[in-house]
Amino acid sequence: MDRSTGSGLSFAKRIYLPRCIGLGIGFFCVAAALAPLQTAPWVWVLLVFNGFLWPHLAYQLARLSPVPFKTERRSLLIDSIFGGFWAAAMQFNVLPTVTILAMMAMDNVAAGGMRFFAKGGLAMLAGMGLAMLVFGPGFSPDTNMLQLYACLPMLILYPLALGWVSYRLSIKLAEHKQALRTASRTDSLTRLFNHGYWKDLLQQEFIKCRGGQQRATVALIDLDHFKDINDRHGHLVGDSVLRLLSEQLVRSLRQEDMAGRYGGDEFCVILPNTPPVLASEVMERLRQELGEVRSPLAPELKISLSIGLAGYSPFQLDATHWLKAADEALYQAKQDGRDRVVIAGDAAEAQPNPGS
Repeated sequence: MDRSTGSGLSFAKRIYLPRCIGLGIGFFCVAAALAPLQTAPWVWVLLVFNGFLWPHLAYQLARLSPVPFKTERRSLLIDSIFGGFWAAAMQFNVLPTVTILAMMAMDNVAAGGMRFFAKGGLAMLAGMGLAMLVFGPGFSPDTNMLQLYACLPMLILYPLALGWVSYRLSIKLAEHKQALRTASRTDSLTRLFNHGYWKDLLQQEFIKCRGGQQRATVALIDLDHFKDINDRHGHLVGDSVLRLLSEQLVRSLRQEDMAGRYGGDEFCVILPNTPPVLASEVMERLRQELGEVRSPLAPELKISLSIGLAGYSPFQLDATHWLKAADEALYQAKQDGRDRVVIAGDAAEAQPNPGS
């Protein structure tokens, strides 16, 4: 999704919890440093707003914005301005200042890398300048025990919260990566392997067979008269027939069998550890079962298949020759009247439909 829409709101949601935790416990860190300075009441009101109200307001601003991502980035810069402001307001008390500014820097790097870190740094400087204009310059290097204890929750809990958010994000990224990997190797209509990925699998199986690790058979499947189906019934019916075939393939094959859409109305299957005779029985059963299936969009339509099979042979020079043998068997099945299974090199074993 575009950053301006769904992903922007997701970004704001990821920032929301760390901001609530960080600014909430940061309140006590800053308050412990301000307490000895006889700070004006309005400063305490501003600190309460920043620590406990601003996180919720920032999220609502992002949620209601037409561009949540940009709004949230602006809110992060406001966080940095506040951070710089409080650093100068507490006269740069060393431990609270380093704690607050380090947490702000972590946010900026996590949100936008080094470029956004640089912007956040300028925002912190702006906040410091504003505070020094209001309160005047000052420096308080000493950190007492109260200030030390007030900073400990910030140093412990905030990195944990940010780490948890980063962990959840890495899990989501891994899931998205897996989804993209799956999409790149599957056909969008049938959810079977696409042409390119199936050809890669065929090459791998050929190497296994060449190494003597197994026997395997390749099947090429063609929907009979598919062009006529599209012409007479429309492409919606044609697509439904393709899905019916893919679903029947999934039901008919073993988990280790690899089915793909070779292109258009042609499908392809690799059957590992299966000689052609046994593969012929599987394909014949598929042909018969699909002949009983009807598309709900065209109940009168009878679906038939022509199937060509080729077992691995040591005389095949590469996977292309193996596939060519299956293609020749498929051509023979069509020549013999369609609606049948033919094994390469043995047209006599073609199995016609008893009703054809």
